[in-house]
Amino acid sequence: MKTAPIVAARIERSPEGLPFAAAFGDVYHPRAGALEQARHVFLAGNGLPERWRGRARFVIAETGFGLGNNFLAAWQAWREDPQRCERLDFLSVELHPPSAADLAAWPRDPAVAELAAQLHAQWPPLTHDLHRLSFEGGRVTLQLAFGAAAAWLPEWVARVDAFFLDGFAPHRNPAMWEALFKSLARLAAPGATAATWSSARAVRDALRGAGFEVDKAAGSGGKRDISVARFVPEPTARSTPPGRPRVRPVEPRALIVGGGLAGCGAAWALAEQGWHCTVFDRHAEPASEGSGNPGGLFHGIVTPDDGAHARWFRAAAFAFAPLARAALADGVPGAIDGLLRLEYELRDLTAMHERLACLGLPHEYVQALSPEAASARAGLPLRDPAWLFSEGGWISPRGLAGWLLRRCAVPAEWRGGTEVQGLQRDGEDWCLLDGNGGVIARAPTVVLANAGDALRLLGANDAMEWPVQPVRGQVSTAPAAGLHLPALPLAGAGYVLPPVAGRAVFGATAQRGDLDASVRLGDHEENLAKLSRLLSSSSLLEASALQGRVGWRWTALDRLPLIGAVPDASAAGVGSADQPRLLPRHEGLFMFAALGSRGIVMSVLGARLLAAWVTGAPAPVAASLMDAVDPARFAARSRRKKLNSTRAAPAGT
Repeated sequence: MKTAPIVAARIERSPEGLPFAAAFGDVYHPRAGALEQARHVFLAGNGLPERWRGRARFVIAETGFGLGNNFLAAWQAWREDPQRCERLDFLSVELHPPSAADLAAWPRDPAVAELAAQLHAQWPPLTHDLHRLSFEGGRVTLQLAFGAAAAWLPEWVARVDAFFLDGFAPHRNPAMWEALFKSLARLAAPGATAATWSSARAVRDALRGAGFEVDKAAGSGGKRDISVARFVPEPTARSTPPGRPRVRPVEPRALIVGGGLAGCGAAWALAEQGWHCTVFDRHAEPASEGSGNPGGLFHGIVTPDDGAHARWFRAAAFAFAPLARAALADGVPGAIDGLLRLEYELRDLTAMHERLACLGLPHEYVQALSPEAASARAGLPLRDPAWLFSEGGWISPRGLAGWLLRRCAVPAEWRGGTEVQGLQRDGEDWCLLDGNGGVIARAPTVVLANAGDALRLLGANDAMEWPVQPVRGQVSTAPAAGLHLPALPLAGAGYVLPPVAGRAVFGATAQRGDLDASVRLGDHEENLAKLSRLLSSSSLLEASALQGRVGWRWTALDRLPLIGAVPDASAAGVGSADQPRLLPRHEGLFMFAALGSRGIVMSVLGARLLAAWVTGAPAPVAASLMDAVDPARFAARSRRKKLNSTRAAPAGT
């Protein structure tokens, strides 16, 4: 998906005192009131709250978030309903979202004032991303897509139970309505309903064309008729592709292999969805291998083209910051005071500002700083300009992993000191095996979060061709006394942290395929050279006096993780698909691995995406980003290459 700068709404006051969108020449809600419209048209028009009662999950999708009144009305109705569904997921898209100031400025009905304050407190930066906001301990979620509906609706991955077809009038905003009608049938769950204040003939005909039965209902607030509809798909309608999350009628219980940051994050995210997890690890304590360093960085990135890497890590940074604040408040070592990433190539500050303007990245996410301004933030002289990620910082990965495990909404079981030597399918279950072939545990759902060892468990048929390999990294540490360390994390060619428990932590080396576990003097010297470059000064340390730690970061060649259902290479017809979402999968087998050098920042988003795969919840990222991290992407790319070479071959060969 191509991103574009987001332009905030210009909200004026109409002669009647209503919020008025100058860009569309229309009001945000009728004179009768926003809540009156929301309750009569969108809630009652979709049979709510009755239809969500007794459900584990209910998904609402809205076109045109506006000032959020429909979401607030749905949230309030959910709160007040003693028979409410366990989880309410609300998706919405908005081309011109309000600024945080405008969101707070418009008066709210007293019935939703407290909810509106919670919404304002979590209001995200205005970037072309899918922003996930969480309320009621994760039982109510709002996924806000900022940008054009034509770009976003094809990117939603969800099974929608009710559509709130809001937005400005069809003749004033035709692009949104056209995009909507193209996506309705793909998104609609069986029995889905839709409601809109519009009774225009074109809207009703388009709903019928999308597979809905349409009726008129009485309007309110001076509106004579509204339209209500129910999805009645053709028997031959296409089902969910194999490479997409879907609800499975299984016990909400998962076995997770690997107790590092990925495994503990997966347990936490699945517990957020009401699942019970058992985590197996060969070590007695969590995060004893790749996640065991004393501290690590988290931040987003900026690239000229804003491609999949930039969008993935930006989404990951947005998802991680709120959780990091909660973990730090609970005593996990770290700080979220910002992070400086030195810019070695684009050294002209004007060019850096132009890049941010072109990408539409607001200062709440990243700022371009001169060497002088960066020096002031770091508290020491720097010779390079820098990107300041204000929501970046550092944290103890081991502390975070343990905290995630303790914070599971459904308590997780820890099975340390357990070697999983094999994986086997037995009927509807997956079995974890010990060295003698005995069954350690069995369940319909297994998550492999054990880095490179996941490839061994999958075996040659499913994983041998994946371009994933270990990258050895050595971190150096020394007493911080007498050293002039930065006030916030500093990254570039290497990194250095503020003092961590009285020690300097810096590094790190990166050697692909190197399995040497010993701490090497030459690697300390390499880390000292990186430290000197970062601090623009000669090091006062001797390599022989340093201590260090060696770990391995399993990394795919495209530097993106492996998150999703494991593809089944042996399934019939696998060679006919050239898109990840079309490849067949092993039922109930998932993975969350190859997090590479940025495992901390992607731990929350990756875990929630993994949980969406397992439970069928709406995906927290765009479909194109799901494809980018899908374990099936390698097989799909191989297939595309074969197809392209076949097409390019001369006739008769």
